[in-house]
Amino acid sequence: MLIHPMPDPVALQLGPVAIHWYGLMYVLAFALFIALGRVRIRQPHIAAQLWRKEDLDDMLFYGMLGVVIGGRLGEVLFYEPVKYFSNPIEIFKVWHGGMSFHGGFIGVLIAMSLWARKSGRNILDVYDFIAPLVPLGYAAGRMGNFINAELPGRVVADQSLPWAMLWPDNSFPLHPNPVFLQGLRHPSPIYQMLIDGLLVFIILWLYARKERPRLAVGAFYTLLYGCARFFTEYFRTPDWETTFLGMPITSGQVLSLPMVVAAIAMLVWAYKVRQRGTAPTINPQSKPGSDPVRGPTP
Repeated sequence: MLIHPMPDPVALQLGPVAIHWYGLMYVLAFALFIALGRVRIRQPHIAAQLWRKEDLDDMLFYGMLGVVIGGRLGEVLFYEPVKYFSNPIEIFKVWHGGMSFHGGFIGVLIAMSLWARKSGRNILDVYDFIAPLVPLGYAAGRMGNFINAELPGRVVADQSLPWAMLWPDNSFPLHPNPVFLQGLRHPSPIYQMLIDGLLVFIILWLYARKERPRLAVGAFYTLLYGCARFFTEYFRTPDWETTFLGMPITSGQVLSLPMVVAAIAMLVWAYKVRQRGTAPTINPQSKPGSDPVRGPTP
């Protein structure tokens, strides 16, 4: 049996300023985006599209806005609308945790479409470029959830499971006498960090090392994450749950199913385009500010 370590959510106190571990995990996620992006722009099939380090910095700014705004709005609208609309000031307290991946995913898609329009890039190339840079940042976010003792897992069926964990009940003060939820539980944020984050990253990074049809990499990430999240939801206490075809289905699974369906459709489309011989080719002479396939943006 394990006991949640219950670390102090504040990593560093600088006078009146508190630096939270949850926020530091987001800083780590953005740093990983830049580090992996610099590796990716050196891959031959990516280098042919004339990606630059400056593009990474620019995309990161847009991506940060998409993640934070989309993730928070997703949490508010998808999971706890009553809580936040009854106390709207809580919406802005992002350091307390509570960010929806699905909301952040939509936010990043919108942000990247705006960046693509500004830079003259094809939006599908942008999605393909950034997809392998996302999963490790997601993993960092799940570590932040674990530190905050968020997202408790379901009670384990076999209480002798070696990594079953006593989970603190955040409804009560944790110190000096912590109160725990009933039953030993799956440490679901760790599962999601390892499966939805690390495992998805490894598979996607290997897939994206070679040239693929346009949109295939972005679609494959969407498929991998949707399937991984659907699986790990079985170990997490659902925010809400309903039934589908007579079976229980959690909020995370409801939001992941459209991702899986859309990703399959996009992958079929991407490979059919290539098989027809109409897949676009990259023009290495394209200049920044123009579409590398269609030429200058009007």
